[in-house]
Amino acid sequence: MVNVTLNVNGMSCGHCVKSVETSVGALAGVQEVKVDLAEKKVSVAYNEDAVTVEQIKETIDDQGYDVVE
Repeated sequence: MVNVTLNVNGMSCGHCVKSVETSVGALAGVQEVKVDLAEKKVSVAYNEDAVTVEQIKETIDDQGYDVVE
């Protein structure tokens, strides 16, 4: 398992949290997703053989939020 924490802009409410957690959590290989709304961070534990960090970023972007490098 690999853990990554991404900075994500645009999240402002519980709906945002649920949207990101549900969509990223549905990816094959993702074990855990935690959103820290106050810090604007998304932490993901995933199997790097099944999913890439780029796929995770794209999924967050598809929900309408910006992953900041």
